[in-house]
Amino acid sequence: MKMPQLMHEQYLEAKEIIAESSDIKVYSHIDCDGICSGAILSTILDRQNKEHEIEFVNLDVLDNIELDHELTIFSDLGSGQNIDGKAKEGQKIIVLDHHPPLRDLEYRNDKNYTYLEINPLHHGIDGSYYVCGGGLCYFLAKEYGYTDLSWIGVLSAIGDMQNTRAGHFEGLNEIIEQDAIDEGYLEVTKNDLNIYGRNTRPLFVALSYFSDVKLPITNNTNETMAVLEELGIDEKHNRKTLNELTMAEKGKLYQCLVGMLSKTVPGRYVRYIPRLIIGDSYTFIKEDPSSFLRDGSEFSTAMNACGRNHEEEIAMEVLKGDRFVALEELEAVSKAHRTNLAKSIEQVAGSDDTHIIEMENLQYFDGTGIKPEIVGTITGMILGYCNWKKPVIGFTQTDAEGLKVSLRCSRLLSYDGIHFGNIIRQVAGEVGGTGGGHAMACGAYIPIDKKSEFLDRFNHALDGKLTD
Repeated sequence: MKMPQLMHEQYLEAKEIIAESSDIKVYSHIDCDGICSGAILSTILDRQNKEHEIEFVNLDVLDNIELDHELTIFSDLGSGQNIDGKAKEGQKIIVLDHHPPLRDLEYRNDKNYTYLEINPLHHGIDGSYYVCGGGLCYFLAKEYGYTDLSWIGVLSAIGDMQNTRAGHFEGLNEIIEQDAIDEGYLEVTKNDLNIYGRNTRPLFVALSYFSDVKLPITNNTNETMAVLEELGIDEKHNRKTLNELTMAEKGKLYQCLVGMLSKTVPGRYVRYIPRLIIGDSYTFIKEDPSSFLRDGSEFSTAMNACGRNHEEEIAMEVLKGDRFVALEELEAVSKAHRTNLAKSIEQVAGSDDTHIIEMENLQYFDGTGIKPEIVGTITGMILGYCNWKKPVIGFTQTDAEGLKVSLRCSRLLSYDGIHFGNIIRQVAGEVGGTGGGHAMACGAYIPIDKKSEFLDRFNHALDGKLTD
């Protein structure tokens, strides 16, 4: 895929706007993609000797935001929010976002302020799989010749799960990936086993986290140890990581997982099974071989940990090159984050008396007490305790009047063509809230007294869409 000419011209205009501006504020999202986006923009502005502020925010603070700077840049957010409702004459706004836009390309016409929105969907490019927020910011960096930032664009795409449909990068993401390889930052292993923790987790532990479809090994390390020993690829007194397996051993494990899944999923899903197991793996070859920053998936998890704990600045400093103080702080945040996740999982699914309630077309849990910033992560982890044939929704309070809603589902449902991000946007809007996101990972903010109505409407919206 080549970048459309009009999109390229937009980047040239963005450069001109930045060159003419001296009072700059950047708003970016708090997840891995947003943090990577902010780090790329901040690095561009640093190298251009442009003083700037940067703030990482949730989507719910953006509607009718006060604009107090000459130039405001929104990255990995903004397209779906009313960010220019209070724009003043002469101000400048740049939006670099891949989420569904509220405004079309003609929106900027006849404004008394400058409005430039670079969104792939305006150019017929899928923002769920072909480029994310960090990728859009990288293409701006590339206009300056800063191709050494390509690896951050790759990391943002990993964190945004842009490779989940095909198991590898597609569209504009392929350009970023190749730039990172050419710059000597990235090594890609094609069609590797897609198991998280290839560097740092013993394989029997990593395998127990398989949750797209609940298998006998899911959340059961005794079973994973038995399976691996039976296959002859892991020994009781010499536990291996995934990276330590030979190709032949990986082949044995692949065939074993295919067998388990084939016995579990309905026949119509069998063709998707390889996508659950196989995918490209990404190694950042300039990172220490023993570091969790070496593997793309683990690095992206650490970025998300910072975002979920209001420590985005630490993550950004690591991305901008600090491998000393900021890296130590990143490790501490990640450790505390894992502890917090474990406690929250115990709260929801840690006993026989489960708190997961099943409806006809969905399942949900009340996450009261769980921080809004991590309820999405918890919802994804809860998949391993649920009926994979239905999406799972988690709720937690944001304040006395509002609920944060997070939805996750098995990749099989998204492969089947269901886009839960579009559905949640519609249903949240019907009850006076806002929402959106990707096919298998999305969320919303709704009034607290609309929870039951939201669930009923969502349940009915899925009538006929799920398969037994």
